[in-house]
Amino acid sequence: MVVPQIKVILMDLTKYERARIIGARALQLYFGAPPLVATAEGESDYIKLAETELEEGIIPLVVVRENSPE
Repeated sequence: MVVPQIKVILMDLTKYERARIIGARALQLYFGAPPLVATAEGESDYIKLAETELEEGIIPLVVVRENSPE
């Protein structure tokens, strides 16, 4: 059995992966997950918070590509 190597590539996401990650994290924030970035009191723009987390590289989601072209 061949174990695939995991490559960690920061910020090398397609526009579809980026949209999916931001949407998934915004949904988590909407349902009460604590934001991982400093926020102003009462800020409720979940998409903007998720984008900020992604840009800072602290978003707790991982993209796994099964057959990525080399």
